[in-house]
Amino acid sequence: MNFPPQLTRIGAAGALASALLFGGTTVAAAPAVAASAHATTTHTNVVHVSDIGNICYSQLPSQAHDTLSLIDQGGPFPYPKDGTVFTNTEGVLPPQSAADYYHEYTVVTPGAPTRGARRIVTGEQSQEDYYTADHYKTFSLVDRTC
Repeated sequence: MNFPPQLTRIGAAGALASALLFGGTTVAAAPAVAASAHATTTHTNVVHVSDIGNICYSQLPSQAHDTLSLIDQGGPFPYPKDGTVFTNTEGVLPPQSAADYYHEYTVVTPGAPTRGARRIVTGEQSQEDYYTADHYKTFSLVDRTC
């Protein structure tokens, strides 16, 4: 059944109401997509472990170098949340059996009024460091050999 574009903006509650009124089933709501005659449903928030890239240490911002140095030294860290467990709720990093396998650290963002979006997330393996510039949406494994 095709619905006019304005009905596609009603969200999950509307989808449930439509299913109840018109019959059928509901599915988990996908990210909102701008309504247009040619809009297609995309799953832009679905990220898989295989999507993790690599980044050369030399390509990281200087503030990430500072954070990695502090991690190697064991601190002290500038933010209270630095060193806390990263739960990998997003499921972007490889799954691990230990709940405390990953830890997160802030990469200072000059001019940001808060901690900003940049982080280093470390795993338990030696030099298992992941960089994210977009607050956990994407990660790159840091390659310290380049």
